Amino acid sequence: MRLSNRWSRTSRWSRIRKASAAAAVLVVLLGGCSGDGGTDGEARGGRITLRFQSLAWQDESVRANKELVDEWNAAHPDIRVEYVQGSWDSVHDQLLTSFEGDEAPDIIHDASDDLADFAYGGYLADLGPLLPERLKRDIPRRSWDTATFGGGVYGVPFLQEPRVLIANKKLLEGSGVRIPTPEEPWTWPEFRRISAELTERMGPGRYAVAWPLKDPVSATLNLGLSAGGRLFHRGADGKVTIRFTDGDAVVPGTIHDQVNTDGSASGATLGMGGSDTLPGLFGGKYAMVPLGFSYRQQIIQQAPEGFEWTVLPAPAGAVEGLAQGVSPQTLSIAADSPYKKEAARFIDFLLRPPNMVRLAHGDWMLPTGTEALKDPSLRAARDGWATGAALARELRPAPAQSVRGYPEWKDKVATPALQEYYSGAIGRSELEKRLVEDGNRVLARYQR
Repeated sequence: MRLSNRWSRTSRWSRIRKASAAAAVLVVLLGGCSGDGGTDGEARGGRITLRFQSLAWQDESVRANKELVDEWNAAHPDIRVEYVQGSWDSVHDQLLTSFEGDEAPDIIHDASDDLADFAYGGYLADLGPLLPERLKRDIPRRSWDTATFGGGVYGVPFLQEPRVLIANKKLLEGSGVRIPTPEEPWTWPEFRRISAELTERMGPGRYAVAWPLKDPVSATLNLGLSAGGRLFHRGADGKVTIRFTDGDAVVPGTIHDQVNTDGSASGATLGMGGSDTLPGLFGGKYAMVPLGFSYRQQIIQQAPEGFEWTVLPAPAGAVEGLAQGVSPQTLSIAADSPYKKEAARFIDFLLRPPNMVRLAHGDWMLPTGTEALKDPSLRAARDGWATGAALARELRPAPAQSVRGYPEWKDKVATPALQEYYSGAIGRSELEKRLVEDGNRVLARYQR
């Protein structure tokens, strides 16, 4: 892994401030001086304060995180954790600014697909030597792979969510179509056929499927794994190139044909976010909406009285079955933190199986830990938990997980190309040309 050039940009004042802080800590350790308690990772009076930036945003999730921080602080008066509220909307830029300004929190909550540039840039600590064996064993290798870059581990993956079909139960059961299960899912061709039949039965102005594809890239790539699509291929030299195969075409081709050929999916939802489609689902305009597993909480909160819904697995591919890509939520430690061992102890506490279950319930997601996933409450039929738990073993690292330059490719190449393809403005050959030719030019700049 190359070292970041951020050290050359560090200001003279920042170096002086760090040296002064280190000298102050040395005085405390050698001289036994006492203080009034520190912040920003400083140790004063024998007490360490670690800053934990959390991206929890749902009330249940924020409450679970804060309760666990309070429990830690009550049991560890010498290592205090300060809860800092962050936001998913701005986390990448905020972290980059804090890294460059040497003000990063000690413990960082993020997602695995946001870690690559920070890891390769030297901003995150390699957690391999810091984490206890218990935690390493509890989380499957496939989950660790989502946060492994250049041989180092730069995040602990702890929460994940598959994409599922949230369906109007009464409408689906009344139609007489076969209801899929994780043991007997629909195939992609079957999903297309059933969607066309269901739309015909529903009547004018109503659709079997609403695809909320305001951000079309992650849904397309992650679901594409089921059909053998990978798009990104790493060569023996370590460089990544893009190739568009028949497997890569299955999912985007299905969506395109549902919208433009069959009329079984609404073109009006292509520019929507997931939440925007829920009123139509509740009102019977759509029978099914492909959504992340955590959307179940919004449905419980917003669905009108009497609305019955169910959770179905996403369609299976002929190559990899129900496999799909995920980018788990992660916990990392800043490379500049002077208290990495203490930060790792807190992460270990936060991710003990009972605590991981609490975090999973708070976010309505699945834990990565095998022990936590055994909890009966995460395998109950109620609210679709059992379907999600059955899909956990099928989750794989997202195809672009460790690809440098992916954010630029996603924003400048893939998003507009897929949006035009799904709307019918361009065909498959033009889509392939843009994703591959334009995409490889973008990636080449990051791999010289």
